[in-house]
Amino acid sequence: MPRLQPREPPPGAPRISTRRPPDEGTPATDRSPWAVFLIFLRLGLTSFGGPIAHLGYFRDEFVTRRGWLGESSYADLVALCQFLPGPASSQVSMALGLSRSGYGGALAAWAGFTLPSAIALILFALGIASYADAIPHGAVHGLKVVAVAVVAQAVWGMARALCSGVLRVTIMVIAACLVLLVPSAWTQVAVIVAAGITGLLLFRPEQPASHEPLPIRVGHRAGMVWLCLFLALLLGLPAVAGSIPDQTLALVDAFYRAGSLVFGGGHVVLPLLRAEVVPPGWVSDESFLAGYGAAQAVPGPLFTFAAFLGASMSRPPSGWAGGMICLLAVFAPSFLLVVGALPYWESLRRSVRTQAALAGVNAGVVGLLLAALYQPVWTSAIHQAADFALALLALIALIFWRLPPWLVVAGCAVTGALLEAA
Repeated sequence: MPRLQPREPPPGAPRISTRRPPDEGTPATDRSPWAVFLIFLRLGLTSFGGPIAHLGYFRDEFVTRRGWLGESSYADLVALCQFLPGPASSQVSMALGLSRSGYGGALAAWAGFTLPSAIALILFALGIASYADAIPHGAVHGLKVVAVAVVAQAVWGMARALCSGVLRVTIMVIAACLVLLVPSAWTQVAVIVAAGITGLLLFRPEQPASHEPLPIRVGHRAGMVWLCLFLALLLGLPAVAGSIPDQTLALVDAFYRAGSLVFGGGHVVLPLLRAEVVPPGWVSDESFLAGYGAAQAVPGPLFTFAAFLGASMSRPPSGWAGGMICLLAVFAPSFLLVVGALPYWESLRRSVRTQAALAGVNAGVVGLLLAALYQPVWTSAIHQAADFALALLALIALIFWRLPPWLVVAGCAVTGALLEAA
């Protein structure tokens, strides 16, 4: 039987293309890092609401509107970034930029999404340093009070999601008690490791379902190089900083280590960073909590709080130099882990043992955040009945009234100033 040939359309009829149309709003040939930067800059200027809201913005922009990747691929990418330590929304932005424009696109996506809030927090730090007398003390105290509500909301939400069951709650409570009784950065690291081992021994998660592979190609050899660089810096920076008395090296070591060990979201970086910057006297507890409260009022990732701390240092480098050094140091582990783990995600995702260890780690980090809710957040902000009442109203506004975080932050600062003047 002769093969049927496709019919040619009549002359002048429009030809129907079977190729996938280019991304909506973006030319098919425009894959430059600059284009990626501009897209993420708009998101960095408008993405209020925390990491869960950020992931929703990304889905609308890159799955629904632009079609950079499919629904299941995006869900898998989010799962990978929640599996890794570090800020999940920032890591998703890096991975999306990597898929669009290679390593340059990953850096462009991070810069666009991160720099607006980082610049705002550095300016806030410089304003506190230069005009401390002009800023009402009550307004600064209001920022410390709103931090109580924000951390309480994070503890509540994370505990409901990650600490279901008696065993997970027990891990959470033991972790909180250990960190409160033995306060040090290494205690927090030991708690995370112990929680992971406990989960590996006691949890039995279900085998993950099948899925479509991620549309990002990084070779296994390149991934191994990035992971080795991550480990080399994590293990080598403390030794170098301990042998060379240089403040810049000490900052890079402290913030890189904090960015490497944060499981569970941006709020968990609070106890790790405080343990690094407050005991040595680099930043006062009052400034630390005021900056943390201000970080809730700006768009973008919460990790940009590191820029505020770097700009607030009591010894150089501080100001713009200190802010940018700390910002780069705290985000560097996220970049190295994302590009390093992508080639190995398929095998990690199928590993039941890995999922069990991660379940234990997640319960442990909720305990770290629970301990931070008491010390330093509660003890530094709640001194009288009015403080407790304001924190309670802020918590209700965030959880039940669902007001925007920036509005709650501004309201607490104004209320604090009015209470001081009354």
